[in-house]
Amino acid sequence: MASLEGVTQHLPAIIVAVPLLAALAVTALWWFSDKLCYPLSVGAGLIALAASASLFQQVLSYGVVEYRLGGWPPPLGIVFRVDHLNSLILVAVALVSFLNLAGSRVAAEKEFGRASLSGLNYVFMGTIGATLYLFGVGCLYVITGSLNMVDIAVILPDLWPSKVIVLAFLLCLGGLFVKMALFPLHGWLPNAYTYSPSVVSSLVAPLTTKVMIYAMVRVTLTIFTFDFAFNKISLQGPLVWLAVLAIIVGSLMALAQQRLKKMLAFIVVAEVGYMVGGFWLGNRAGMSGAVLHIINDALMTLCVFMAAGALSFRTGDDRLTSLKGMFRKMPLTMGAMVLGGLSLIGVPPTCGFFSKWYLISGGIEAGHYGFVAALIISSLVNIVLFFRCFEIAYFEPFSGEAGHQPGPMERDDRPSTVVEAPVDMLITLLTTAVLLIVLGIFSGQIVTRVIHQVIPVLTG
Repeated sequence: MASLEGVTQHLPAIIVAVPLLAALAVTALWWFSDKLCYPLSVGAGLIALAASASLFQQVLSYGVVEYRLGGWPPPLGIVFRVDHLNSLILVAVALVSFLNLAGSRVAAEKEFGRASLSGLNYVFMGTIGATLYLFGVGCLYVITGSLNMVDIAVILPDLWPSKVIVLAFLLCLGGLFVKMALFPLHGWLPNAYTYSPSVVSSLVAPLTTKVMIYAMVRVTLTIFTFDFAFNKISLQGPLVWLAVLAIIVGSLMALAQQRLKKMLAFIVVAEVGYMVGGFWLGNRAGMSGAVLHIINDALMTLCVFMAAGALSFRTGDDRLTSLKGMFRKMPLTMGAMVLGGLSLIGVPPTCGFFSKWYLISGGIEAGHYGFVAALIISSLVNIVLFFRCFEIAYFEPFSGEAGHQPGPMERDDRPSTVVEAPVDMLITLLTTAVLLIVLGIFSGQIVTRVIHQVIPVLTG
């Protein structure tokens, strides 16, 4: 029992160290026996998930957990401060990563080995975003002499008149906006998600933008504080309207796509607008909806991208026309796609409904009806998008009239028997689809027991 308690005391370090050490071990092990690399990766992912869940339970039971790496005190030492918000995000990241990894073995063996210009573009834009962010951090270090977030938050109020603080804030936000692909800085995202292997896109699509939005929330509220971000400088209105544009443009661009993954990529652009706009409404409902949507959208995006990966694995194509007859040939995969689509639309009891409810409530409370209208329009567009996919998959190919010979786009030469995705891919996909309903059922508890424990403390 004593040894178990000793392990639980080091959970923050375990969550960071295990994936890093596993990555190093996998790289070394590949030279000797590549067959052991996948089991080791899955094992490390499972350990990280278990540690994240255990740490989340500790926070719920005992409050904020502080862990001093190597025993060094702040501000010189590295201190992990785990509260309700980041412990929830840790569980979401670990769960999405594990589910994607557990179902990716067959697809990874088939798809890896290809690179494209879109991946290089992703690296370039990511580097630009990281550079802007680090310039902002550098400004903070110059003026405060500290890199500890809690320590900086204590020092900054006395320095608010300085323009360096405003510059640091704008640089940090700008870098995060690039990395989260907020319109009009979204140009790198659609191609990066569309042309990357499905194993990669089903990991980066659920996590990359959501983690950056969490970083925006954390940097804004923990370091610069609510009073500075929402009262001292006037960014709230312009950023909500920018989010409205992101929602509308992302939704309309999704309508124009003929490839499933690219359609989903532009939906992600719109979803970023949901969360950014909800947060910058500046009220409890909007912020709660934004944070809840980080979790919900991570699972929703994972579900639809995994389903798209499973479909393209069997068909060899991700064009919408390749969906013909898929309800008959891959019924379980399409069932998961339906649940993912309904959740992105916002149909109860899926999780997407509840976060949209909070976002719309926040928009009404703030009197920002442009944001509310954008959410409703986006939901209606999602209905068109997904029911177009369902129509093709269920009704096509149409049974033509007597004597009609199907043209090249109508001909369907694939076998009519059920040929589902590989078992590991299918199990993780169905698990993710079921979690969309489970998360919806427990959304109220997540908001009251987790999100509301952080939002009042941070916003005051």
